[in-house]
Amino acid sequence: MFGITPSARLRPSPFYRATLEEGATTFTTYNHMLMPTAFGDPEAEYWRLINGVSQWDVSVERQVQLKGPDAGRLAQILAPRDLSTQKVGQGKYVPLCNHRGVLINDPICLKLADDLYWLSIADSNIWFWAGAIAAERGLTVEVSEPDVSPMALQGPTAEEVVAHVVGDWVRDLKYFWFRETVISGIPVVVQRSGWSKQGGFEIYLRDGTRGAALWNIFREAGQPWGIGPGGPNWCERIESGLISYGGDTDAATNPFEVRMGRYVDLDVPDDTVGIAALRRIAAEGPKRHSLGLVLDGDAPVTPGFTWHPILQDGRKLGDMTNVVFSYRLKRNIGFALIDRRCSIGDRVTAEIGGVMQPGTLTDLPFL
Repeated sequence: MFGITPSARLRPSPFYRATLEEGATTFTTYNHMLMPTAFGDPEAEYWRLINGVSQWDVSVERQVQLKGPDAGRLAQILAPRDLSTQKVGQGKYVPLCNHRGVLINDPICLKLADDLYWLSIADSNIWFWAGAIAAERGLTVEVSEPDVSPMALQGPTAEEVVAHVVGDWVRDLKYFWFRETVISGIPVVVQRSGWSKQGGFEIYLRDGTRGAALWNIFREAGQPWGIGPGGPNWCERIESGLISYGGDTDAATNPFEVRMGRYVDLDVPDDTVGIAALRRIAAEGPKRHSLGLVLDGDAPVTPGFTWHPILQDGRKLGDMTNVVFSYRLKRNIGFALIDRRCSIGDRVTAEIGGVMQPGTLTDLPFL
């Protein structure tokens, strides 16, 4: 086993010490930070998410803050989704694209005020890109990374825990809507959201010195519901059909290829970055699409660091972008980013670790 060399380039999470005390065993890097991914018992952590409540350090979901008179205008220039009706307290899922219509991130856009927005980003340096676009367009807006770090509570009983801490008003929050509040003197934003299909909330800590305190407040409050640590769960998210930017996308992927087309509004202003290319792609039709792939057999397959080629009659048609053994389906499953001419029910073969694994294309989500 190897260790990690501390560096100012690899920033600690406000919840880092708390997760070590919880017994974190593995981490991944994300937005120049460490994110805990397991706590010693992956199957127990999976079932906790499915049946109870799981507590996650997701402070790696950094915020790109847009502040100033042109904050709303910049948000719309960056996002090919219509934000004109977005209200204060509402979040919207937005695919961000470059000028070629290629997906470069898929954040939640939170509107905190008419002149204040957050982009809660996936793993890429959107801060620099947003700042460059703002300067190029001559906008009056400050682009920065604020002291904001999310923690998630996910699972069917997450609402009970959050309501116990902040009050029953949280039960009325619609998906992606949020509210600013204070918990024991700690400023936070509470949003109904999270990277699972099991329901839950993200608690945006607004004071990085109070990470351990906030973690422990929810840890103690969740004891009656069997709360325990976890992280974005590889198995559950694949079963649920949740796309991972950078994991299930490459340097040519556009939103239409990965089931994000419904979040693209082709009638947004012409100065929106990438909209001309997206209109052309929509008119011509994407060359690939995302389907599920169920492999034959029930022996768990070990995933690797790379995509796995998908072949049919010896010809490569696409890639299996992930693979996992599903605890509920008892099969190896994953996503296929594959030629548009391939259809549900087609038989294909994935090459995984030099072994040819036959399987069947299926619809998403799996569950």
